[in-house]
Amino acid sequence: MSNLELGFWSFPVLLLMVFLRAPIGLAMLLCGFAGWYFAMGGNPNVLLNKLKSETYTQFSSYSLSIIPMFLLMGQFATLSGMSSALFKAAESFLGHRRGGVAMASVGACAGFGAICGSSLATAATMSKVALPELRRYGYSGGFSTATLAAGGTLGILIPPSVILVIYAILTEQNIAKLFLAAFIPGIMAALGYMLTISLYVRLYPDAAGTRPPQPMSERWAALAETWPVLVIFGLVVGGIYLGWFTPTEGSAIGAAGTGLVALLSGSLNWAVFRDSLFGTARTTAMIFFIVLGASFYNSFLALSGVPQFMADWVLAQGFSAWFVLSVILVFYLIFGCLMDSLSMILLTVPIFFPVIAAMDFGMSPEHLAIWFGILVLIVVEVGLITPPVGMNLFVINAMDRQTPMTETYKAVLFFVGSDIVRVIILVMFPAITLFLLPG
Repeated sequence: MSNLELGFWSFPVLLLMVFLRAPIGLAMLLCGFAGWYFAMGGNPNVLLNKLKSETYTQFSSYSLSIIPMFLLMGQFATLSGMSSALFKAAESFLGHRRGGVAMASVGACAGFGAICGSSLATAATMSKVALPELRRYGYSGGFSTATLAAGGTLGILIPPSVILVIYAILTEQNIAKLFLAAFIPGIMAALGYMLTISLYVRLYPDAAGTRPPQPMSERWAALAETWPVLVIFGLVVGGIYLGWFTPTEGSAIGAAGTGLVALLSGSLNWAVFRDSLFGTARTTAMIFFIVLGASFYNSFLALSGVPQFMADWVLAQGFSAWFVLSVILVFYLIFGCLMDSLSMILLTVPIFFPVIAAMDFGMSPEHLAIWFGILVLIVVEVGLITPPVGMNLFVINAMDRQTPMTETYKAVLFFVGSDIVRVIILVMFPAITLFLLPG
């Protein structure tokens, strides 16, 4: 069997292992091991040398240190009460409108995503704060859980984002520019979800209750409580864009800032600090193991020649660049329902990116890579809330056992529709994504 055939056969084997519930990192690592072993004629010494060199090469990367820092930043943000302050501020301004408490949940998710960087963490944290309020004001269970599941996806789109860091490393792009490019699509996502809520409560008036408006003085007082979020987000993201420090340094400053806020709020003691470090270490270890497995598997695919073969084959067929992009995005939409976003990015970008890079979209290679990365991130994000296996749906449903999953499925389809419209707009008008980039 040729190396190319080995590469193609590794895909069904990998998918079979994933469907048999093997951890995705382990599945990719084993497929990479087996691929290298057979490609090298069964020589174990080459395999062991590859394991040593690949592990060192991956984890000696300075850029990867940004991941535990952003994760620790999210841990401290969860503890410091920032999520409650964000929700109360948004609720005070929006809560009296039709569907306003749900809109406030989305707004709070967007704000929390700006200091968290994780979709699942954003969904889980905001659910603890917002679900009781939604119940209190008569919002239906399915509508409430669907809103929070959709709002949670903003955690991986609004910068800083761990997934964008991984994409930047895979494609050798500038992390700060990717953060900048994600800003407008992130705002579009939040506004799109709010419009979806407005439409939903008009179609189903019984799905949302009402609450009395708050005095303006109380609104401004609630908004003033969110100053730590504004300061930390402005310092981290603004500092990166202005060149005061690198993204890695910015992540450390953000973690220190949120830790200080948690300490000053009285919610950070030694036990909580220790739990935050352990939680960050566990999540970092999980991510790094997936990164190692993906690196080993992708290096085998590069050895087999599969990415280059696919790029050459697509070009030889004469398909238009826009058709190829559409097929790839549909693939992400389908498989994003079955796999987590990090695994999808690590597994597929090394295969699809060379195909996209070889095609003519009328823009520079750097702009093409950044635009494609934002599109991929959005479509993978849609997979997190697409039935039947959207991961955010299960996270939220686990926190609200009273609501049948079928009710959440019905309501979340409105948010999926909003996401698909947003993807179409960003595909048709790349300038929206690239507008803030210099040059």
